[in-house]
Parts: sequence; structure tokens; C-alpha cells
Amino acid sequence: MRGVSVREALDGARTAIGASGSQSPALDAELLLAFALGVDRAALITDPQREVTGPPVRVFQDLVRRRSVGHEPVAYLVASKGFRSIELEVDSRVLVPRPETELLVELALGLPPAARVLDVGTGSGAVALALKQERPDLLVCGADISTDALELARSNAARLGLEVEFFEADLLDGLGTEWGAILSNPPYIAEGERASLPSDVIGHEPELALIAGAEGLEVIRRLIAAAAQSEARLLALELGAGQATTVSELIAAAGFNVVTTHRDLAGIERVVVGER
Repeated sequence: MRGVSVREALDGARTAIGASGSQSPALDAELLLAFALGVDRAALITDPQREVTGPPVRVFQDLVRRRSVGHEPVAYLVASKGFRSIELEVDSRVLVPRPETELLVELALGLPPAARVLDVGTGSGAVALALKQERPDLLVCGADISTDALELARSNAARLGLEVEFFEADLLDGLGTEWGAILSNPPYIAEGERASLPSDVIGHEPELALIAGAEGLEVIRRLIAAAAQSEARLLALELGAGQATTVSELIAAAGFNVVTTHRDLAGIERVVVGER
């Protein structure tokens, strides 16, 4: 790597990362090299002959090794992940925010002015902060059972200058009932699916935010029951492939008489919304 060009550096990294099983080796390589050089990805594209030399060489080599051998998520390696219009600090205390979760924010944009919204299982604060950024009139709060996750969410809120309050709670416990809408990306992976998860997920992301019992519905069932006891007129839950029918029935049985499902960009029924 001594004295190589950006193009050569990326070619080598793509090969190593691709061999490790990554589904996006080219993007991974670009993000890691841009981080090592302290530039954005556009700079790599516009100047592929730029020389990679000095301290960034070792930094990049180490990042590629950690990605290809250790299977660490790129977002953790660069400590950042874009989510809708905001950039979040992320690390192993929280799940890496994913594009499909942006659907929760999109569906909440039509809430009435000044509605009180609670993001349950907020993690990095992604949903709560993105919603507040796009709908500053809403009173948005986040809750999580993880003290470590809340520390990061509060840091993100302060850095972004967004007024979102975060609470430590197990679902809605102790948070009252006066919520107009409840949004959540809860853990929804079944215990039996653990072995099929990519190594960069199960090996690094917090299990508490991933696995939810034998069916993957343990937390979802509890959350629906809690939401039914609140004043929420809208409940929106992200879920796994194949869970939409069961979750829709649970939401309807809890008293949300209008239930709709919404597909992500991959065509998967990703979010179920209950209204009453």
C-alpha cells in the first residue's frame, strides 16, 4: 500500500472485503478509505489517481482487516451512519440504523401538529431525531431499556441541536399514557434464526435489540398490549419478513380498528400501522 493510488487501494480492499462475504464490498472500501483520508467519497471518485501515503495507509489497512477478518460493521468502524437527512454517531452500543427503518419516519410525517410521539427502543435515536428534524412542531421523545444506548442517543441529540428527550424504560413502563403516536423498531428476530444472521450483525450488534424469543414476537406482543392501554391513536411497528399477518391481527385485536401494512424498497411488508 506504500505509494499506491486511490484506485489501486480500492481495488485491493474490494477484493479482501468481498472475499469475506460482504454484500457491498465496493461501498465498504470507499467509506473506509474516505474515512482514513479524512475526505468524502466524492473526492475519491473525482481524483482516483490521488496518492495514498503516510499515516492513512496504516489506518486504512487496519480498517480493511477489521472489516474483512473481524466482520465489524462499517458504520462502527467509521463511527457514523446517515439516516434520512441526519448523520448519526453509532457504535456497538446500538444497532446500525438501516434504510428500511426510515419508513417509520416517513409514515409519521402526516401526524397532526404538536402531536406527542414516543420512539420505543430508540437506540441511537435515529427515528426520534430524524422525525424531529423534519417535523420540529412535534413533541418527540425516545425510550430505551439500555443505559448505554441512551447515552449515545442524547449525544446525537446534543450534536444535532434537536430537542428530543430520552427516557430509560422497559417499553412504556413509567412513561404515562398521554402519547398521540408510538413508533418502534423493536427486536423481532426469532431465536431459531440466530445462526442465519450475517456475522457482522450477530457478532457485533447488541443482541438485546435483535433477538425476541422463539417467534421473534415476544417484545412486539408486550408493546402492542402496552400501547393499547395508552391514549395513542397511532401505533407503527417495524417487523421482520413474514410477520405482517400475525402482527396485524394482534394490533387489530388490541383495539386499533384501522390496520395497514407498508412495504420497504425490497417489497417486504416491513411496517404495520394501527390507528383508532
